[in-house]
Amino acid sequence: MRHRLSRSAAHRFQEALPKERVRLPGPRTLRVAGPALMVYGAATLLHLAVLAVMIPPGGPGLRDRLLAWDGRLYTEIAAHGYPTGFTEPLPGRPDGNNLAFFPLFPLLVRAVHTVTRLDHGTAAIVTANLAFAAALVVVDRLTTRLYGRRTALVTVLLLAAVQPMSLVFVMAYSESLFLALSAGTLLAVRREAWLSAGALAMLAGLTRPAGAATVAALAVAAALFLARTRRLAPRPLAAVALACTGTPGYLWWVARRVGRPDAWFAIQRAGWDTRWDGGRSFLRFLTQTLTSGDGWVAVSTAVLLLAVIDATLVTCHRSTWPPLLVYGLAILVLALGQSSFYHSKLRLVLPAMLFLIPAARALARARTSTAVLALGGGALFGCWYGAYMLTVWPYAI
Repeated sequence: MRHRLSRSAAHRFQEALPKERVRLPGPRTLRVAGPALMVYGAATLLHLAVLAVMIPPGGPGLRDRLLAWDGRLYTEIAAHGYPTGFTEPLPGRPDGNNLAFFPLFPLLVRAVHTVTRLDHGTAAIVTANLAFAAALVVVDRLTTRLYGRRTALVTVLLLAAVQPMSLVFVMAYSESLFLALSAGTLLAVRREAWLSAGALAMLAGLTRPAGAATVAALAVAAALFLARTRRLAPRPLAAVALACTGTPGYLWWVARRVGRPDAWFAIQRAGWDTRWDGGRSFLRFLTQTLTSGDGWVAVSTAVLLLAVIDATLVTCHRSTWPPLLVYGLAILVLALGQSSFYHSKLRLVLPAMLFLIPAARALARARTSTAVLALGGGALFGCWYGAYMLTVWPYAI
């Protein structure tokens, strides 16, 4: 009898263990990722619905709009690779080419195409949307740790639908991937997972030149950690060293491919007249637009960028986590300090996150009905603005 009882107890114990291991991760994963994924689904549907309504009859369809401008160039890189050198339509007159675009996003598009056998254009849209969903989950986890559950949810809503040009996140652009990697870097830093943070920052540097902002945030976090612990820990130092290889590595590769050390910068200047000018062109644009401008896009861009600057400055106080502050400020400085097209600057500041925090915290403290009305109206405006820029505005976004 004693033997039978012990066997029965052992059997019950063995049955309990695997059930416990199999049952728990599913609900926990849904609790963690569910709200952000619901925001992704709702925001994407709203973006696509508004864009579909805005597309004029007889023009390019929804898929073509999602592949517009830089999306076509990324798709071309994924399908055919990079050119071997400068493009010169006229002898001695170099033109911009696809070497200006960083490699990680098109490499992932090629991987999705290889695995799914989707055409490269569809694979690019799928890649961007997978990255967008992942970015919202990571941003949600990061801001929950920093500001609490309610503020995190509002931040994700602002990020996904309310801020103008957030439509770009569902297009075949690299902003969604860059946001996912940068937010992942900050979350890994918050957890003191230094080598993961270094790897993610290195990948961010292979996605966009603004990866320098991610590296700067990681370096600040490592310096603060070393100062606080008062010991020379190898992992934070290794993380910063690893992060610093991304963007310089690609610039070195382009220089070797073209045969001159400033090749990437020369291609940027030749194709898009993009160069660092310390913000002179932006200040000139603001002055001309606010004193004599009459174009809707120019005036709205100037006003919205001033709002971004103001909201960013509001966060410059002691309660803001320093790595997030450095990251957001660096994104803003990089976007406004170069001579890129003024109508692209709202897109360039999309991944900054920092300027959304004051509004997110205020709405999180507001009554639920007030927050719902504000976020709903803001989402309609944000989705319409992006759709307008993609269907009515004739220039690149």
